[in-house]
Amino acid sequence: MRVAIIGAGAIATYVTQALTDTDHVVTATLVRPSKAQPDKGSFGSVAALPDGLNVVIDCAGHAALRAHGPDILERGIDLVTVSIGALADAELLRTLDSAATRGGARLYLASGAIGALDCLQAAKVGNLDSVTYTGRKPPRGWKGSAAEAVVDLGSLTSGAVTHFEGSARDAALRYPKNANVAAAVAFAGIGFDATKVLLIADADVTENTHEVIAKGDFGTFDFRIYGNPLPDNPRSSALAAMSVISKIQQLTNVISL
Repeated sequence: MRVAIIGAGAIATYVTQALTDTDHVVTATLVRPSKAQPDKGSFGSVAALPDGLNVVIDCAGHAALRAHGPDILERGIDLVTVSIGALADAELLRTLDSAATRGGARLYLASGAIGALDCLQAAKVGNLDSVTYTGRKPPRGWKGSAAEAVVDLGSLTSGAVTHFEGSARDAALRYPKNANVAAAVAFAGIGFDATKVLLIADADVTENTHEVIAKGDFGTFDFRIYGNPLPDNPRSSALAAMSVISKIQQLTNVISL
């Protein structure tokens, strides 16, 4: 496939490098207009992107999905995003849905830093009574987030502090760079408002830990993953970047799980 990428951060860099080992070709990047260099394959607007693209990959966060997502989909280009937390904004979700319908395109959500979402999707076919997501990171993993208004991250050298407890919608809107996993769990399960979220700064851990507990007609489900961050950004999960490549593979495989 011919691919364009939004962003130039840690996840975008990983995805770009990983795609060089596949049959897919990154032919364009979408950047701020001031940084656009069309002769080098970087463009400042969706309208300026070249024809013939099969998919655009959003690796730039909630603001980028909000700014560019509708135009990409309305142009008829499929879009893959890890910015699932942005969909907590009900108006944006409606806008993206309408744009995809008009353009005949699809918005694909990469699973991000969490697994077992297929289990949640299956479980909600029956009655899914409750879903709780707990995100636990070392203090440095919460720097630059709303956690800084609740706890002194720099002085937290031992123990754990819960700095958020509420719905997945509130978590995704308050922590746009940290709560995409909560949003993915909500989207796969019982929704943004019914999914309970706890976010914890823990000085005694070195990995980003994600846990999902669900109960329903299917039984009880408890999933936990200890994820390594990307070396260039402690807030970004390595698995989140890997999930983008996995999603691209799913779109092209003749047989796919």
